[in-house]
Amino acid sequence: MRAHQARKRFGQNFLVDLGVIEAIVRAIGPAREDRMIEIGPGLGALTAPLLDKLSSLTVIELDRDLASRLRQRFSETRLPIVQADVLNVDFSQFGDNLRIVGNLPYNISSPLLFTLVEYADQITDQHFMLQREVVDRMVAAPGSGDYSRLSVMLQYRYAIEKVFDVAPEAFDPAPRVTSSIVRMMPLPDTRVRAIDESLFAAVVLRAFSQRRKMLRGVLGAWTALIPWETLQIEPTWRAEQVSVPKFIAMADALHAAAVRA
Repeated sequence: MRAHQARKRFGQNFLVDLGVIEAIVRAIGPAREDRMIEIGPGLGALTAPLLDKLSSLTVIELDRDLASRLRQRFSETRLPIVQADVLNVDFSQFGDNLRIVGNLPYNISSPLLFTLVEYADQITDQHFMLQREVVDRMVAAPGSGDYSRLSVMLQYRYAIEKVFDVAPEAFDPAPRVTSSIVRMMPLPDTRVRAIDESLFAAVVLRAFSQRRKMLRGVLGAWTALIPWETLQIEPTWRAEQVSVPKFIAMADALHAAAVRA
């Protein structure tokens, strides 16, 4: 079989370091009957060791050539292949208690993370390899330079943990950036939720739209409707100073004031 040439338009960088592969599988901890989905299996670097520990593994692969290679290498009963753009895949078809893993292409990582939020109730956990800068934003605490809209929206729904970094040399071709493994576990039904989650998302989006501006400036007409002192939030704060619970409180206060997203 001829060698596969990595395709830049798909953001392909193939993991080749066996030590890193073993560490990722260990971090995931697959059990035989887990219902697991791998996004972007590529040349199967993670696929094969995961399948050694699973009864079956569903993979989602956009590249027709790579999907064909996987079909030649693995049986369809053990490795069902969904050949599609993962951003267009309806994950509800796979049932509940899903464990999702993948070395995500950098060019779709943020859109995919937001897409998967819609299916969080069906998901047990997610383990992804992403650009380190993205993972640093995902786990960032309020007050840090990495704290962003991505931080707030994902921490609203998941407990997120950075597991370890992966050097560029672990890939072929080597990317220009360091990667990181991140673990995401959906928060339970008992989590604190905004009354109007669309309004919550709108408040977060507006607050971070001009992150150098104070909240009282960037929130516009909403500023007068927020009981700043009661919520223990300063209108002179910037978005990066506001914790997830305080964003929820702001959204709930605006909902009480009859604001709708």
